[in-house]
Amino acid sequence: MHFSLKCVLFLQALSLFSLFTQGQKLEESMDEVKIEVLHLPENCSPKSKKGDLLNAHYDGYLANGTKFYCSRTQNKGHPKWFVLGVGQVIKGLDIAMMGMCSGEKRKVTIPPSLAYGKEGYAQGLIPPDTTLIFEIELYAVTKGPRSIETFKQIDVDNDKKLSKTEINYYLKKEFEKDDKPRDQSYHDSVLEDIFKKNDHDGDGFISSKEYNVYQHDEL
Repeated sequence: MHFSLKCVLFLQALSLFSLFTQGQKLEESMDEVKIEVLHLPENCSPKSKKGDLLNAHYDGYLANGTKFYCSRTQNKGHPKWFVLGVGQVIKGLDIAMMGMCSGEKRKVTIPPSLAYGKEGYAQGLIPPDTTLIFEIELYAVTKGPRSIETFKQIDVDNDKKLSKTEINYYLKKEFEKDDKPRDQSYHDSVLEDIFKKNDHDGDGFISSKEYNVYQHDEL
């Protein structure tokens, strides 16, 4: 299915909204996430929505300026692939990246309640009750893996279930669009992760029901 789902990806997919003006800070809270658009392409379309598959780099900072995360240092520098709005990233990022287009850059401030809350993260790397700041650059917005169109595209034999062969072929084609070389082990790990998370009955297929756990389209 849709590529890097980790990057995570594939089906945990599943609108919010908003249009942004370049360099403009939005006053509305969007669930308390503060958004500043740093760069907006002249042609800003399509815009991301819940369930879309995004490809982005982002740097994360504590409020005091300490950098705690940089996607460019992970996964051999490849941008992160994830499905928007289904919890593959913290809730604040799910909110902050709604309505973005390819080439857009944002700086977002996320309150603790939409980040790691009172627990913090990674043994103190992110302390409890910490506000986070992310600088995001979005490279691609594609139709998410939960759409009925995507399911039908992957389901080559039209049997209403997805085999490893079908998803493997689809991943290969999607990865080719990225223009970044990936070794076979990375490809295999994505495929394994997809089935681990979505083949709930363990029969070696992802049924239309398993695929559509977050029910948006009727199959």
